Amino acid sequence: MAIKATVFKATLQIADMDRYYYADHHLTVAQHPSETEERMMVRLFAFALFADEALTFAQGMSSDDEPDLWLKDLTGAIELWIMAGLPDERAVRRACGRAEKVVVISYGRAADIWWNENKNKLTRLHNLTVLRLPTDTTQALAKLVGRTMQLQCTIQEGNMMITCDKGVVEIEPVIWHGALPSGQTWQQG
Repeated sequence: MAIKATVFKATLQIADMDRYYYADHHLTVAQHPSETEERMMVRLFAFALFADEALTFAQGMSSDDEPDLWLKDLTGAIELWIMAGLPDERAVRRACGRAEKVVVISYGRAADIWWNENKNKLTRLHNLTVLRLPTDTTQALAKLVGRTMQLQCTIQEGNMMITCDKGVVEIEPVIWHGALPSGQTWQQG
């Protein structure tokens, strides 16, 4: 018998002062059996960073043909394709061919090695943005996990602060490659 996904409920209150986006999102997040809490929280971080009424969680780990999150227009064209982790360079190239904009949010101890091995090929992709989250930050995010989460997310000048009853995590993503989303100013790495 296959192990089923663990379901989490999250209320995400977003105040993104860089994009002038203010909204509450009530999310159901399925944690794949092989997915860590750290990776699941990176996906929630990605949702908060690129929040939009049309942004949805996709199959991600369960499918090679889908990202972790995506934003489609009314015609079904993919505007934004978001991948968390250290994806295969070929998968990133395929995504860049299918979507208007692709974002890879890298994290973990091996992220620097992954970037050094792939940056020559990935920097040729003009619709790609690669972000790096520090390991201590993603581990702190994992400590906020609960079956039901009430998270407040504030974004200002490229910095994000996520708060809940379990604590506060400040996140400053480093951009390794690509263009910054409208209105955001992140540290270049």
